[in-house]
Amino acid sequence: MPLAPQRHSGNQCKLSKEMSKLDKRPILAITMGDGAGVGPEIIIKALADSAIYEACRPLVVGDKKRLEQAKEIVGEKVTIRPVSTVNQAVFQAGQVDCLDLDLLPADLPFGKVSPVAGNAAFRYLEKAIEMANRKEISGVVTAPLNKEALHKGGHNYPGHTEILAQLTGTRDYAMMLTAPKLRVIHATTHIGLIDAIEKLTSEREYIVIKLAVETLRRAGFANPRIVVCGINPHAGENGLFGRGEEEQILVPAIERAKSQGWDVTGPLPADTVFYRAVRGDFDMVVAQYHDQGHAPIKVLDLESGVNITVGLPFIRTSVDHGTAFDIAGKGIASENSLKEAIRQAVDLAPRSD
Repeated sequence: MPLAPQRHSGNQCKLSKEMSKLDKRPILAITMGDGAGVGPEIIIKALADSAIYEACRPLVVGDKKRLEQAKEIVGEKVTIRPVSTVNQAVFQAGQVDCLDLDLLPADLPFGKVSPVAGNAAFRYLEKAIEMANRKEISGVVTAPLNKEALHKGGHNYPGHTEILAQLTGTRDYAMMLTAPKLRVIHATTHIGLIDAIEKLTSEREYIVIKLAVETLRRAGFANPRIVVCGINPHAGENGLFGRGEEEQILVPAIERAKSQGWDVTGPLPADTVFYRAVRGDFDMVVAQYHDQGHAPIKVLDLESGVNITVGLPFIRTSVDHGTAFDIAGKGIASENSLKEAIRQAVDLAPRSD
């Protein structure tokens, strides 16, 4: 159960610092993402909810000017507090602490691809990772970035996950998506379908199953039930479809996982396995490629879906939607996915000492 927030007035700084040592709410860095997208707006909307502060201590890593603009757009009456270190943050409802990197021009247009915004989105994440590596924060929650802007800004990564892996030196990691009643972990993600099939190996499949088991155990599942999707229609139908990928790649990994005492089922046909998972038969689905896992999550609940990177030395969660340039700057973007990402980060993150 979340701890209640500590309330301090401006003339109680010394007391605030002393009390913060006893505060068990995790400190979460919230990266602003692409400033031309909906990230600034959904951050202000989410942090205007005092319940967020009852569960965690959020620190936005971004640009104060952009958050001020977003505040006016969405009409929330919060104060933006620029800070240069984690220790300067007060973590009080109504006051949004911002580690201000001051990278965006005041006249940056909403809804347009910008190399400046793409570079800034990378720098926000880079800063958050530095703080996480130094254990100044308990986890990272990311607002969306735009891949085209990221590339034009000089950072040639497929997305957040790959940046996080490289900057933390993590080799074994995976993307996990959650929605109400469904959790999906991916063996491959942001590559073409033909490339994804070619990239799959029994070793990779086993690693992803292992990450699924470890993640669920940390979340409180004593004996997680994992199910593995087939690659081909009907999971290959005993060799009728495909070129034996299930037997050559998936079955050896599943048998290896079972030898560890883990509850692993499959490979099963993907056209029915998600229904069974939602029904409650399984705790996590292993999807083999991007759309196999993403589509069911987004059909279930696009606005409340959460993206979690597992295998990192710290927890990272994210909204499961993009920068939404078509509605950016209009104040109508939903903050539900971001609030759910924060909640899940709270559930998975270690508490500070």
